This record gives sequence, C-alpha cells and structure tokens, in this order.
Amino acid sequence: MSANWEIDVWGRVRRQVESAQAGAQASEADLASALLSTQATLAQSYFLLRVADAQRALLDRTVADYAKSLQLVQNQYKVGTAQRSDVLQSETQLKSAQAQQLDIQITRAQLEHAIAVLVGKPPADLTVATVDNRDAIPNVPVAVPSQLLERRPDISAAERRMASANANIGVAEAAYYPTLTLSATGGLTASTLAHWLSLPDRVWSLGAALAGTVFDGGLRSANKAIAVASYDQTVANYRQTVLTAFQEVEDNLAAARVLEQESVVQNDALHSAREALSLVNNRYKAGTAALLDVLTAQTAAYTAENTTLTIMGRQYTAAITLIKSLGGGWHGQDVEVGKAEGVAGTTGAATSQ
Repeated sequence: MSANWEIDVWGRVRRQVESAQAGAQASEADLASALLSTQATLAQSYFLLRVADAQRALLDRTVADYAKSLQLVQNQYKVGTAQRSDVLQSETQLKSAQAQQLDIQITRAQLEHAIAVLVGKPPADLTVATVDNRDAIPNVPVAVPSQLLERRPDISAAERRMASANANIGVAEAAYYPTLTLSATGGLTASTLAHWLSLPDRVWSLGAALAGTVFDGGLRSANKAIAVASYDQTVANYRQTVLTAFQEVEDNLAAARVLEQESVVQNDALHSAREALSLVNNRYKAGTAALLDVLTAQTAAYTAENTTLTIMGRQYTAAITLIKSLGGGWHGQDVEVGKAEGVAGTTGAATSQ
C-alpha cells in the first residue's frame, strides 16, 4: 500500500478547487437562466393566447353585428329603399370579418402548440380551454433599485466565470514554485499467511520530495499570460452582461409606462367609437344617415377595440419581459454589481444561498 499527499504550500490546489467551485456555480446559474427564459416564453405565450381568445370573441360579436346589418340592408333592398351596391358593401364587410375570424384560429392554435412544447407535451395532447375574460396586467414596481439585478442568473454566471478565471491565474503563478509531496509505503514481502506476522517480512518507507521545473522555455510564463487574458475576457463579458441587463430593465420600464398611457388614451377612443356607432345606427334607422356612414362607424369601432386588445397584449409582453429582466424569482449567488468606478469593477466573493 502506498499514499501520497501534496502539501499545498503555494495554494495551487486551493485555487484549483476555487476555480472548479466557481465553474460549478456558473453552470448552475446557466441552468437557472435557461429555465427563466423558458418560463418567460411560456407566460408570454399564455397571455397572448388569452388576447387571441378576446380577439376571437370580438370577431364573433362583430360578425354577428355585420350579419344583422346585412340582413337589414337586404330587407331594404327587397322593398326598394336600398341599392344593390349597399348590399354588396355589407356583404364585403361581413366576409372580411369572417376571414379574420378564421385567421385568428391559426394564431391561437400556434400559441397553444407552443405552450404544449414548453411544458413538455406533444401539441396533440394539450388543449387550453377558451376563457372569455381578461387577466390583469402583472403589477411591477416602477422604481426598481439596481440591486434587483443581482438576482439575474446570467449576471451571476458571468461573475462566477470571472472568479473562476481569477483563480486560474493563481494556479498558473503557483507553477513557478516547487511542489512538496509526502509519501508513505507499507507492505509485506511474504507470499504466505504464516509469514505475515514475521517482522523481517514487513517493509515500509516514509519520506518527502521537493520537485520543481528548472527550465521550461517560457511555458509557465505563457500559461500565466493565457490565464490573465482569459480573466480580462471574463471581466469584459461581465461588464457587458451588466450593461445589457440595465438596458433591458430600462427599455421595459419605459415600454410599460408608455403602454399604460397609451391604453388610457385608446380606451377613450374606443368609448367614443362605440358612442358614434350607436348614434349613426339610430340615424340610419330613422333614415337620416347613409349606409356608408354606418359601415364606416362599424369599422372604426371594430378597429378601436382590436387596437385596445393589441395594446393589452403588448402590455402583457412588456410586464413579463420586465420580470424576466429583473431575474424573476431566482436567487442563486450574492453578486456585487458595479463596484468602484466601472460597472464591472471588482466583485465580492459569491456565496450560495
């Protein structure tokens, strides 16, 4: 039996362990980042599917209203109070709405299939029931401190890779110094059990060895230069990751704020369009408005409501993307972001929570 133990005088083994642990933590953060991205895509697909349901319900009501208008015009044409062109215009409006009614089914089916794949099921095995309601927009705080960016797994992964590369510099520097190894050997020379208790048949040795490289033609210097260059690269990547994170948060904060204002204005426009349609319908029934006025008002009301739903879909997407940009609910490492003068300054050691 033999055993060897390297005394870690210069910290080479400790730095190797440190580098490996940081690499493992970076891989953990990469997994969390991939999971967060998938969850955000799933949430977006679900809310957009609900918007498609609302658009389908809108088109169902629109087709029903257009069908009633067509029936009214046809009745007027039969008694001679409307022209053939009026009937054709009403039919065109109805058929266009019916075409859109069919087309929205493609969008809904694709979103439903995407949800099935994201949850790990074949598209044919998952059916999301149609719900005729509108979920509230996720409420995300407008004033978000920069510390919330520490929750982002991609930032944590970049910081851990930087720590791993920094430890590799220590490994490269330790190669300049000799290694001290303790070794011990023990055994028996006898080939039979009866002689194993005999003292002359026992052998053992214990000693220390100091070994180092005298000349390597610049190999250790080159390895250290490689380690330093790799560290500089990870620092640059970390800085870029942090800057990108700040940009994503600011972009989605701006989008959420502007879309909320746009939603208020669009709701006012929708209310006005509905009121105008009601007035024009009454005038048309009284014989004081032309059919073209009715068709125009109907198109304006449908466009306004469809635009409202489109803005709602964009609000869902902006809110979910903002939550994703803030790291969701993931807590991996305590990463110190933006220390000293630069955004990617010296970072503190990360610890697992």
